Amino acid sequence: MDTEKSSSSSFEDLTNAEDTKDIRKVAAEEAASGDGAAPAAGLDEDKRAAQEDAEEQAEIEDEWDVDRRPLRGELVTLNFTGKLDNGKVVEEEKNFQCHVGDYEVVQGLDMVVPMMQVGEVAQVSVDPRFGYGSIGLKKDGESEYLVPPDSHLTYEIELLDIKYEDFADLKSFEILRKYGTRKKERANFFYKRLEFTTAIHLYRRALDFLDNRDGDPESEFDKEDLELSNSDTQALLEDRLIVYNNLAMTQIKIAAFDAALQSVEHVLRCQPNNSKALYRKGRILEGKADTQGAIKLLQKVATLEPDNRAVQSDLARLFIKARREEHNEKEMYQKMLGQAKKMEQKTATRQKQPLVDNSKLKLLGYLMGSILIGVAGVAIYRYKY
Repeated sequence: MDTEKSSSSSFEDLTNAEDTKDIRKVAAEEAASGDGAAPAAGLDEDKRAAQEDAEEQAEIEDEWDVDRRPLRGELVTLNFTGKLDNGKVVEEEKNFQCHVGDYEVVQGLDMVVPMMQVGEVAQVSVDPRFGYGSIGLKKDGESEYLVPPDSHLTYEIELLDIKYEDFADLKSFEILRKYGTRKKERANFFYKRLEFTTAIHLYRRALDFLDNRDGDPESEFDKEDLELSNSDTQALLEDRLIVYNNLAMTQIKIAAFDAALQSVEHVLRCQPNNSKALYRKGRILEGKADTQGAIKLLQKVATLEPDNRAVQSDLARLFIKARREEHNEKEMYQKMLGQAKKMEQKTATRQKQPLVDNSKLKLLGYLMGSILIGVAGVAIYRYKY
């Protein structure tokens, strides 16, 4: 998770807030005691200056809190209402909390919230591609559309609060599980919509929270783990393994087989007989062209779940695929061997060919020599006689 505080504020290094409270308390007590209209009149010069600085700082901090805008990863509280062009209300939330940039509201709102200030109310016109797109939105288990495909939406949104969460805010089992479960459910929503990249982002965000390690750089050595009960730790682990399984399936959908293999191995290290993880690893190995490895894993799954027809069907398909691959492999080897034999025959022919040529040359040489000798003999005879 994004746990670093923004460096955009120019007021991070001001006087400690506790000192400010103490000075305000002193001023308030003196005012109540009736020592004069000016509460700082009885203070010495140093205290008066400190009080003035504190009051000035308080004014600056109040102004900063009002003027600042939420940053990515910060927790915001919203009221919003979404309507179709015909005026029908399709979404309405009060005091809704979400993390900026985590797709927990429609993308159009997620893009607008970082530009708002606390207390501001805005009307946002959301194009279909930044809303529910060509898929639209249905209620679970219903066939009728709540938001029809390619619908334009208009939202009225109010930013109620911004909260930067540091490590101290995230050292509670209830908070970690609440955030992790919320990210996982939102990821499942996008998985069903076939928006796999967004689903992967949210599964990874869920894993950030479903962990008993707080990641606090100020934690003492060997004390990085949160102090949770065994049951709470077990609950986080089980939720985490579910998310890893879902993440692996989503990565398979985009053919990210190496990443999917890493995700599924996280599950199998803790639960070697997790049938979903074994099945998905089989799918991964098939995608990586390891059909025999996939068959072995699915056989194990079939042993664990003998009534699972989907596994049996996939196993039968893999057996057929393996036989086809074996047949194709044999044909390939036969072709390679056939080509090798042809090459050997050509080589042998080429080696024999120079011998035939040499014998012909010798015969031709003998004939030419005989002719030359005959011609020379005739010439000598005529010259003498």
